[in-house]
Amino acid sequence: MPRDSDASHGIALITGELTANAVSHGRVPGRDFHLRLSVQPPPAPDGHRTPVTARIEVSDARDERRPELRDPAAEADNQEGGRGLLLVDALASKWGVAERSIGKTVWCEYALGATEPGRALRAQSSS
Repeated sequence: MPRDSDASHGIALITGELTANAVSHGRVPGRDFHLRLSVQPPPAPDGHRTPVTARIEVSDARDERRPELRDPAAEADNQEGGRGLLLVDALASKWGVAERSIGKTVWCEYALGATEPGRALRAQSSS
């Protein structure tokens, strides 16, 4: 994925918002958060991919603090925060929260589209 592509910028923005939320709202003294980035699904045996999705998962140790979308109009007086999840919701193809034995995982998927074998490599080598 080219560094200056829309997908790269979108994934970076989503990752920044979810990790900032984990630090700000999911922190438990003595515990860190965990970030996992993956691309799904893996290539088929013939090398072709079905629609590809980048998956971003951020886990923290607080299970009582769940992220929720806020109404931007109701948050008009709060100039410092509360809008990050709106960005995630607008950019991600889907997102949610998964239970863990300790804490929670906030995950989202960013649709990258279908690719042919070598397409990304050709695009990078021609630039």
